[in-house]
Amino acid sequence: MRSFLMSAPFVLVFGGLIVAGCATETAKKTDVSTGQAPSVSTGGASAAARSTPNSKPAQSGSSLDALREGKAPASGPLKEIYFEFDSYTLSAEARSILQSNAAWLKGNPAARVEVEGHCDERGTTDYNLALGAKRARGAMDYLVSLGISPARIKTVSYGEELPVCKEKSDDCYRQNRRDRFVEMRARPGA
Repeated sequence: MRSFLMSAPFVLVFGGLIVAGCATETAKKTDVSTGQAPSVSTGGASAAARSTPNSKPAQSGSSLDALREGKAPASGPLKEIYFEFDSYTLSAEARSILQSNAAWLKGNPAARVEVEGHCDERGTTDYNLALGAKRARGAMDYLVSLGISPARIKTVSYGEELPVCKEKSDDCYRQNRRDRFVEMRARPGA
């Protein structure tokens, strides 16, 4: 029995199953049942909130929707914020923009927002998904500190997967290191 367990084919197959299973869980970009990217719940950066197959998400204008439609993401009333390389720290400029976004949200109390965390292409896929989640969560936490209810805010990380610029230049990388704020609206029939 020991010789069977230690045989090369068994070790390769068993090890491959373990690695494939782990990779499948950590590198998921979309939920196969709904066709949507996993989103970070307001309960923590590591928890994924998934829609049930029969639910219709209340979202309009996300970067993922724009990609599926072959269009550029539409701009809305909420402004994007940008980050330094390999950072999720909010700059003074980002805080000022978030204060303006919070003022708009206070003036529109029925509005809900999705904060999309984005990264440039440098770094691994998993690292950039985590960094995008931290960026989105940081913006959400700041909006909450300004009086916006966390129930009105959803976060999602797209990591490096949805760049606005694809050139390999510092300016292009800067444009991709961002949080985008999408006003969420109920879809018809929701």
